[in-house]
Amino acid sequence: MPDTIKLADYLFTRLKQLGVGAIHGVPGDYNLTLLDYVEPAGLDWVGNANELNAGYAADGYARIKGIGAIITTFGVGELSAINAIAGAYAERAAVVHIVGTPARTCQDSRLSLHHTFNDGDYRRFAHMHAHVTVAQASLKDPRSSPDQIDNVLQQCLLHSRPVYIEVPVDLVAAPVSAERLRSEIRIPPTEPTEHQDAVISKVMDRIYAAKQPIIFIDGESRALGIVHDVQSLMKSTGWPTWASPFSKGLLDETAQNFHGIYQGRFDDPRVQSFINESDLVLRFGPHPSSTNTYNYSSITKAHSTILFTDTEVRIGDQLFKDIPATYAVSQVAQRLELPRLTSYPSYPNLPRDHLNYFSDVPREDRITQDKFWRIVAVIIQQGDIVLGETGTAGYGCRGMPLPPHTRLFTPVTWLSIGYMLGAAQGAALAQRELIASSNYHGIEDARTILFIGDGSFQMTVQELGTIIRKKLDVVLFLINNDGYTIERCIHGLESGYNDITSWRYLQAPSFFGASEDTYTASVRTWGELQEVLEGDSLKGKGFKMIQVMMDREDVPEGPLQHLLQMQKSQREQT
Repeated sequence: MPDTIKLADYLFTRLKQLGVGAIHGVPGDYNLTLLDYVEPAGLDWVGNANELNAGYAADGYARIKGIGAIITTFGVGELSAINAIAGAYAERAAVVHIVGTPARTCQDSRLSLHHTFNDGDYRRFAHMHAHVTVAQASLKDPRSSPDQIDNVLQQCLLHSRPVYIEVPVDLVAAPVSAERLRSEIRIPPTEPTEHQDAVISKVMDRIYAAKQPIIFIDGESRALGIVHDVQSLMKSTGWPTWASPFSKGLLDETAQNFHGIYQGRFDDPRVQSFINESDLVLRFGPHPSSTNTYNYSSITKAHSTILFTDTEVRIGDQLFKDIPATYAVSQVAQRLELPRLTSYPSYPNLPRDHLNYFSDVPREDRITQDKFWRIVAVIIQQGDIVLGETGTAGYGCRGMPLPPHTRLFTPVTWLSIGYMLGAAQGAALAQRELIASSNYHGIEDARTILFIGDGSFQMTVQELGTIIRKKLDVVLFLINNDGYTIERCIHGLESGYNDITSWRYLQAPSFFGASEDTYTASVRTWGELQEVLEGDSLKGKGFKMIQVMMDREDVPEGPLQHLLQMQKSQREQT
């Protein structure tokens, strides 16, 4: 390796070392010279329809590969992406947002340039991003730029949240020291202390004393890097285990002691009673937003819960700091003495996710939400990535039984409708890269399956073009229920503002460049759906699209059905 390297080469070499294989984004005049270095660095330039979609895609990519990247241009481009970056921050996706900025001389002299407010202030956009990224770097000096880049990327990995790097056009080709490239960027190891040992001992005492223990995995476990150890604990203890919407798909759901998502007050009464009566809940990676906890009703009692978060362990009402989750959970898994655990005399009678079958429904009847999701789940295979957009799709997917190594994206906290289409592009690309590198659980063939409503589809439909152009293996189920059904459940059941334009949706693939033989279908009855799912058309590579016609006032059981009934009751009273 030479002693010096161009700054752009340094940045892209670092990203490649961290596992990034593709960069999303949109070209703009302040990032064009930077883009010249992407493909020579061995990275794939995706090129998205717009910056918002690019941000969604980089987020989806990061959740599968661990880290993703997006390049935008100063001002107009980065602000188009900031909603996606905020979502990645809220739901902990490690996205590197690189912004091409005007030359340093222009900024220093406060020139009134395009893509600015015409007042000479070049810092406003960076200040905005400081609120939605965990670390920022404004590169100004070639001597310090490598150190700045490395520090920001380390923070991205450490916190699994977005970071922000400004690259002025006149620094792109500046020579910088290559010395640091000889060492990988790593998360600093945990140095054990007596304090940590004492806290882990307290945890073990509670585990051995428990009479009715359970395990609850939440979605931040992915960001914390503790999924493997939680899987080990679920297997070795045999304790009943539940997930949240954010974490479904992280564990092996074929295990007999995995019971799906705990839905709080919307769950089976047997489940509610069992969890409420548990004297120990090991809760990993909690993400206690209202929409991830069924309006807080799935949050377990504090006195019986041990929480494992980024750098803290909470035992009941006692909080212990400076104990990283990776260390704490690995220590619990290593120290566990199985003979000392309480074992259930007979395993409790608790429901598990299950399939429904076409034999359960009349062929000529219209498709309904209550059965659709557990019937369509039959097509999901090991290694597939399933995405359910905010709306009926996001709630319906939660009850699907998933094969091993299947990932599920559901709406969690940010809930920006249209996100899942862009995320599907990024996730599918990451999936293909992992398969190509033989680093996908030994799986050589898998798909990305997207369930999205008609309203959300209209938000980010342009990204179909990227999926088609990149020849990604995506199966898209469009839930056509005539508008914003989730909003109708909340308010305005019959209001015009929840209506949308009725598109000819199955013409979209052709418009966005798909070949004439691309598979599309529209189904309204169970018999039509059966023909699609049991035929050969969904097999094979490439993009496929199925429109599923559903009633505008039909929703999955659970929170949406509860809200819908409230809206209907109000309608009857007026």
